[in-house]
Amino acid sequence: MQLDPDAAVVLAALNDPERTPFDRMDVAEARAAYGAARAATTLEPIPLPMIRDLALEGPAGKIPARLYRPRPEADGPLPALVFFHGGGWVLGDLDSHDGLCRRLAAAAGCAVVAVDYRLAPEHRFPAAFEDALAATRAVAEGAAGPGVDPERLAVGGDSAGGNLAAAVCLALRDAPGPRLRFQMLIYPALDFAMATESQRLFAEGHFLTAALQRWFRGHYLGEAGPIGDWRASPLQAASLAGLPPAFVLTASHDPLRDEGETYGARLAAEGGVATLWRVPGQIHGFLPLDRAIGASAGVVDVLGQHLAPNLEVRRDGARSDLSRRE
Repeated sequence: MQLDPDAAVVLAALNDPERTPFDRMDVAEARAAYGAARAATTLEPIPLPMIRDLALEGPAGKIPARLYRPRPEADGPLPALVFFHGGGWVLGDLDSHDGLCRRLAAAAGCAVVAVDYRLAPEHRFPAAFEDALAATRAVAEGAAGPGVDPERLAVGGDSAGGNLAAAVCLALRDAPGPRLRFQMLIYPALDFAMATESQRLFAEGHFLTAALQRWFRGHYLGEAGPIGDWRASPLQAASLAGLPPAFVLTASHDPLRDEGETYGARLAAEGGVATLWRVPGQIHGFLPLDRAIGASAGVVDVLGQHLAPNLEVRRDGARSDLSRRE
C-alpha cells in the first residue's frame, strides 16, 4: 500500500537529516518544536458559537479544559465528547488540538470538552490517567455547565489520548461512575510492550519511531515502568467485556496500527460493539494536520457520523428518536 502523497511530503520533512527528532531534544525543546510544527500544519480554526475555558476538579487541583459547542447555549444541552489530546503524555495541550476539537464538534453536532491533563515527566504515570478519569467524572456531574447533557457522554482521543480514553472506559466499568455511551479511539497507543508486526514494519522513518516511543515511555512510566498495568496498557486488561461501543481508527503506516486493531477485535470477541477503520496511506498523527494532509477533513467527517448516532444527536442538535440504551 502506497503512502498518501500528502503524508509522503510530511514524512520527507520529518526525515530531513537537518531536523532534530523529538527524542534527541530535552522536554522543553520538544514541546516548543511540537507547538511550532502544529501551528504550521493546522488550518485556521473554524468559528463556533461558543468556546469557553473551564477548570475541572482533579486529584491534584484544577484541571484546565475547554468547552466547544457547535450550537448556541440557548438551544439547550448537547451530548458531549470528553477529549484527551495526543502527544505521548509529554507533549500537547489545549491549543495543539484546538482545530481538531472544533472540527469534531461541528462534524458530530455535539459539544466537545477537551482536557489538559498533567504531563510527564513532571507528572509521571498514573497522573494523566487520574486526571482523565477525574475530568470525565466532573463533566458527568455537571461541571461543564447546563450546555452539556451529562447523560449522553462519550470519551475519545488521539494516540496517547486514545490510551487515556480506553483506560477511563475500563475504570468506569469496574467502579461507580457515569455510564459512557461511546469511545472514539484515534490511532490509540494501547500496549507499551511494543511487540507487534506493525511496530517492526514502521519502526523507522514513519515519524513515531521506536526511539521516540521509548522516549515517551521513559518519561511517562520511568525506565522500569509498569507496562503491564491496564491503566498504561489497556490491551493487557484481563477482560474487555462490558465496555461502551467503540470506533477504532488506525492508520496503515503507523506502528500503533496492530494494537488498535487487536483491541477492536477483542472488544467484539468479548461481547462488545466495535467498528474498525484502517485509513489507507496514512501515518500516525495525521488527523490534526489538515493544512498539510488534505484527507484529514474527510476523516473527521466520518468520525462525526459515527459519534452522532451513538450520542443520539440529530444535525439540528435535538435528541434523536433512537431508543435510549439503558
